[in-house]
Amino acid sequence: MINIFEVAETNKMIEQENLDVRTITMGISLLDCMDSNVDVVCEKIYAKITRLAGNLVSVGESIEHKYGIPIVNKRISVTPIAIVGNSSCKSTDDFIKIAKVLDKCAEELGVNFIGGYSAIVTKGMTPSDKLLIDSIPEALKVTARVCASVNLGSTRVGINMDAVKMMGEIIIKAAEFTKENDSIGCAKLVVFTNAPDDNPFMAGAFHGVTEGDAIINVGVSGPGVMRNAIATTKGESFDVLCDTIKKTAFKITRVGQLVAMEASEKLGVPFGIIDLSLAPTPAIGDSIADCLEQMGLESVGCPGTTAALAILNDHVKKGGVMAASHVGGLSGAFIPVSEDQGMIDAVLRGSLTLEKLEAMTCVCSVGLDMIAIPGSTTPTVISGMIADEMAIGMINQKTTAVRIIPVIGKDVGETVEFGGLLGYAPIMQVNNFEPAEFINRGGRIPAPIHSFKN
Repeated sequence: MINIFEVAETNKMIEQENLDVRTITMGISLLDCMDSNVDVVCEKIYAKITRLAGNLVSVGESIEHKYGIPIVNKRISVTPIAIVGNSSCKSTDDFIKIAKVLDKCAEELGVNFIGGYSAIVTKGMTPSDKLLIDSIPEALKVTARVCASVNLGSTRVGINMDAVKMMGEIIIKAAEFTKENDSIGCAKLVVFTNAPDDNPFMAGAFHGVTEGDAIINVGVSGPGVMRNAIATTKGESFDVLCDTIKKTAFKITRVGQLVAMEASEKLGVPFGIIDLSLAPTPAIGDSIADCLEQMGLESVGCPGTTAALAILNDHVKKGGVMAASHVGGLSGAFIPVSEDQGMIDAVLRGSLTLEKLEAMTCVCSVGLDMIAIPGSTTPTVISGMIADEMAIGMINQKTTAVRIIPVIGKDVGETVEFGGLLGYAPIMQVNNFEPAEFINRGGRIPAPIHSFKN
């Protein structure tokens, strides 16, 4: 039973502390849209997405009005398109046709993004996978709401280094294709290892083949709420700090569970998971960096930062998992630079470097996220950054990702503006010593010894 104190507390979190539900994402299987004719595939995709997600935005808005809970994004994820187009797509132009249909669906339905322009090349590449990956730069140029992702490795099978090399080149090409808009195409492209099938967050969302025909996944947020809760523990022991984080995560997740169940019922689509991730925004006070600094750090990036992030990530999960019937996705704390004002401030004051961010990804929810780097960075250096992050995920049996933006025509000391939730970012310094000989070896990095479980 919810009492009047809990109602007042939730209202305070919404009105004063930036509490929101970051996204309702409808996952839709397109496996039954496969055909040998790409035009038929496009017709089937359009028909299925518009039929199932036709009321997604209106239902989200009705829940917002009913409970007074902001729902920032309504999104769709689909089966990886490299699989859907396997029989019909004989060229990159064929895949571009599908990308345009996905974008048309997203625009007509009013959703913010549609994810799943994706390929899973963990161990190798089919001709369809390669064509889709080759088409990504143009697809991101000619669409506004389509997001792309590629999974390059896993703890179970290792890392596909041929794909790692290829993605360094694709990221540079995507930056070139959208250079007139500060290379924003790269903001809609994520490279993964251990990618989950049920992630509701963009740009990495896709509807995995292990999922049902359609599903509702919800991503919660609440760094502002968490920051204020942590502030009350100043001078207290780590026991008190950790207990406070758990209790606050429970309250935040209950809001997400309520929204998820309501959306599932109204849309007639099964509830999938709650993603417990704390996702920041560029708004003042809605920052993961602020949460960490409230624990006692002078500035994010200083010694102790990785330990503080580990505490936050682990206890968000411990508290949230008790509040939701099904937990999945990424779940933890995101550390995107451009989307977090506190992270931006730390970069500008010199306390947060790319190397420290990489160390933090060992214990956070995802990886190197929304980081702007000089446009002159070479593809092999980017591939090296990807390889490092994939190795962290593979060895630690966790999801890691790279969403990095080489901004063509800009260098360290300049700033790039993306707008909206994507925010703005200072161009960060990159170690430009070359890993080219290492990257060009080709083949696969084998799975770690602890992957051999049966």
